[in-house]
Amino acid sequence: MKQPRMALIDLDGTLVDSVPDLAFCADEMNKTLGLPVRGEQRARNWVGNGVERFVKRALTDSLHDEPEPVLLEQALPIFMGLYAENTSARSRLYPGVREGLDYLQSKGIALGCVTNKAARFTEPLLRELGIYDCFGIVVSGDTLPQKKPDPAPLRHAADFFKVPEEASLMIGDSMHDVEAARNAGFSVIAVTYGYNHGHDIREANPDAVVDSLAELPQVLED
Repeated sequence: MKQPRMALIDLDGTLVDSVPDLAFCADEMNKTLGLPVRGEQRARNWVGNGVERFVKRALTDSLHDEPEPVLLEQALPIFMGLYAENTSARSRLYPGVREGLDYLQSKGIALGCVTNKAARFTEPLLRELGIYDCFGIVVSGDTLPQKKPDPAPLRHAADFFKVPEEASLMIGDSMHDVEAARNAGFSVIAVTYGYNHGHDIREANPDAVVDSLAELPQVLED
């Protein structure tokens, strides 16, 4: 792949394994509501579509089912309060993330973080894990009316850096990241780890696949 002028990187499942905190909060929420705990392994299939959808999945133990509106209304503030206190208590950077960020910065590539996570959780998580200052822009799930897979968050970052689509790269772990990149006209690299609802990310046909961000120098040409 050709080296880009800008790289946008997803947060949950690409930079950070945030499921341990999310699962803890979901289970504590369900205990409060008298519902079964779901556990970390089930929570790994629920990430990637924003907090409200994650809470719905924790309540229903399903990717697509809808809880009763009254139950959701009770659950959301409980989860939000728990997660505000546990945003990074158990979350960790994936192996290779620092090496990958160092490489991209060494090449003078403009970096942004684009996530569907709300800003109130995104920015503290990036700061507490020590990578907030790597990014020239952070586009959270509530920065714009649209979220990935809509291309608007990616185009917003490209406009900020004044980089055309043909010189832009998205790096993520899910089919929504690949779809957002395609919709925006960006190149896209996918990681094999992370959260893609149990599907192999290769099924989404990204331009390249890596097992670690430390492999980026092998994929991107000088």
